[in-house]
Amino acid sequence: MKCVHCQGEMKRATAPFHIDRKGCHLMLEDVPAWVCEQCGEAYFEEREVDAIQDLIKSVESKAGALAAAK
Repeated sequence: MKCVHCQGEMKRATAPFHIDRKGCHLMLEDVPAWVCEQCGEAYFEEREVDAIQDLIKSVESKAGALAAAK
């Protein structure tokens, strides 16, 4: 598999994922991914993307409940 950015070789490893959304910061340190050996670009497979999206939805829901409790 080749990196779309630099054409380097991709290998299975882990990569961090960070997102700021609706007043929340979600930081995952070691998400399984394909990582370019040359530039470090990470690509997540569908399973990991689905799990990340589920986490984001859960955090947004709980943060919304906290905000409503003000």
